[in-house]
This record gives sequence, C-alpha cells and structure tokens, in this order.
Amino acid sequence: MNSKLILTDTHTHLYSEEFQNDRTEMIERAIEAGVSRFFVPSIDSSYTKKMYDLETQFPENIFLMMGLHPCYVKPESYQQELAHVEKSLAAKKFYAVGEIGIDLFWDKTTLQIQQEAFRFQIQLAKKHKLAINIHCREAFDEVFEVLESEKSPELFGIFHCFTGDFEQAKHAIDLGMKLGIGGVATFKNGKIDQFLNEIDLKHIVLETDSPYLAPVPFRGKRNESSYTKLVAEKLAQIYNLPIEEIARITTENSKQVFGI
Repeated sequence: MNSKLILTDTHTHLYSEEFQNDRTEMIERAIEAGVSRFFVPSIDSSYTKKMYDLETQFPENIFLMMGLHPCYVKPESYQQELAHVEKSLAAKKFYAVGEIGIDLFWDKTTLQIQQEAFRFQIQLAKKHKLAINIHCREAFDEVFEVLESEKSPELFGIFHCFTGDFEQAKHAIDLGMKLGIGGVATFKNGKIDQFLNEIDLKHIVLETDSPYLAPVPFRGKRNESSYTKLVAEKLAQIYNLPIEEIARITTENSKQVFGI
C-alpha cells in the first residue's frame, strides 16, 4: 500500500448486487490502493442487514449511514420505511443520515412525498447531531427550497455526486454542505472540472458512488472504491497539487463531516 495516501470514499454502495461475486476482494483492493475509509449510504430497509454484515466484516474501515433514498419513496411504503430509519438511528451508531433528497429524473409524481421524507430525515439528523448525505437529480431548486427552510447551525453534510454549476456550488456550501466529487469530474462533458479550482479544497470530499459513475478510463463499466484514487488524481491536476495533499485534505474534510 502507498503509505502516504489515506483516501476516503465518502459514498459507496458496497452491498450492491454488482459486487456479489467479488465483494471482499473488491474492498481489499481498495484498501490496498490507499482507500482506508468507506462510508456506506442506505437505500431502503431491504439492504440494512447487508450493511450491518459489512460493518462486522470490516469494522475498522466501513462506516454506515441510515436513510431512505428518494427513488424509494413510494406512496404505499414510505411511512414504514421512515419509521425504520427513525428506529435504526435510535438503536445504534451511524455516521450520517443518507442518502436522502429529491430525484425528479425517474419520477416527478412523488415530489410531494419526497419533500416530506427529505424534511423528516433532515430533522432526524439534527436530533441525532448527524450529517446528511444529499441525493439530488434534476431537482436543485426543490432540494435548496427544503434546505433553506431547515437552515440552522445543526444542518451540515455532503451534497453527494455534485453536478451543479458554480452558483449552485456556492449555495450548497453556504448551507453547510461539502461537495462530493466523484467520477463525473473526469468526464469530458462533466463540466464541474471547469470551475472546481475556484472552490476552496476545504469544501471538497471524494466519493465513487460505486458501482455507478465509474471515472475515466473505466467510464460505462462497474465502478469500485479503489477508483477513488483516480478521482484524487484528477483533482491533483485541477488544483495543481500533489495527490498526497489532495488525499490528506479531503480525508480531513470527511472527518469534519462524519466526526471520525
């Protein structure tokens, strides 16, 4: 392992079915590449046991979030799902409430209950003094509206997979959020690489969102946590800094958010 690199993947779905044949090897590969901290978001209650099993297997490396993903906010089940989130947060230690937010790419009809679920989970995060991890897809205005109404010193976290423009980046930072930067920063049409160097590195954390959004040169293939290093390399180019410095600062930033 490169002893100088201590990378943190602030968003990785390690329990995904995509990893069922080589999950342990994939995690060990990432640790070997210098990724020693993995923050795992929740989607819905069907993944909770898998998340707990991973935490048991890699207690030094894997840190869990609890939340209901906006794409899983369904009229027939979201209230039971939110009750599961609330009960889980009361029962054991988590490091953030996530991933939560609003997604209007897949389904615009559930906007009202997505907003309700988002707000409820922000309030749970404040109650437990935890960060939030935000999923936002084609919904910046709607997400900002909820965040503005919940704005307080207790509101902080990460805007996961940030794909907005410079003004939206500043708005997110003003609301107490760090920007989660992943594979999109390496895409030719990703756009965020064009203004990222205008944003102080203290506002940036690294993520993969694996198994999704693999960075170049693996774009379109399965993403994995070891590729956090490729994102760090891209940021080293953008900020004109050594990769060790990118790794150090972004890991420090993740410690501020997650408390470890």
